[in-house]
Amino acid sequence: MNDNRPFIDKSQPEVYRAMVRTAQASRAAANEAGLTDALIELVNTRVSQINGCRTCLGIHAPAARKAGVDPVKIDVLAAWYEAEVFDAQERAALRLAESLTVIDKTADRDAIAAEVGEHFTSEQIGALEWSIVLINSFNRISIASDHPVIGAKRA
Repeated sequence: MNDNRPFIDKSQPEVYRAMVRTAQASRAAANEAGLTDALIELVNTRVSQINGCRTCLGIHAPAARKAGVDPVKIDVLAAWYEAEVFDAQERAALRLAESLTVIDKTADRDAIAAEVGEHFTSEQIGALEWSIVLINSFNRISIASDHPVIGAKRA
């Protein structure tokens, strides 16, 4: 750990614990709404790719495999928009995830919402959006803290 990049989860543990509780509540709400852990972990992995969060990639790619995501989907996730292995619901979730991760002022938010609405209920959209907001937050916690890849051996 670098003194100029403290592990903010350790320096303010009560704030981090609140984040973890929020993430647990979000996952429960997503599952109650009918979203699978596989879909949530696919989205978590894609957002972590976009943000370049090595720590979260080290957590969520294995979690996606454990949740039953086809390893081929994880392998080609960065090019999901060209890969025929993703179904329409996954594509809509990934499009939403990208739109809430890379804020593009020129994006047609109504068109994205219409596409997402074809595949998810309002309750599912809300739960999915909470998942996306939270993984973005956890990415930023790990990036700010310079967290290492968990369990990785240094070269």
